[in-house]
Amino acid sequence: MVTAIVMIDVEADRIGEAAQAIADLPGVDQVYSCAGDVDLVAIVSVADHAAVADLVPSRISKVPGVTRTVTHIAFRSYSQRDTADAFSIGLQD
Repeated sequence: MVTAIVMIDVEADRIGEAAQAIADLPGVDQVYSCAGDVDLVAIVSVADHAAVADLVPSRISKVPGVTRTVTHIAFRSYSQRDTADAFSIGLQD
């Protein structure tokens, strides 16, 4: 499984509709609107790098209103929840 974080610039008047269209794409787990340098951030989880290479330029970039994407590939997760879940395996209340 490959996780990618996709930073997305969108035309100002199309952010809501673009966010929903991206969220509806297979492989997209979450889409956040945000303040800062980008309009949307999408969290993508797909089988392999080839799937990322297909999803971002062929699907996300083609959503009406999307003007630019920058993709970051995640190497590891350091989530506190993941760590807590790993240490609780086999423990019973």
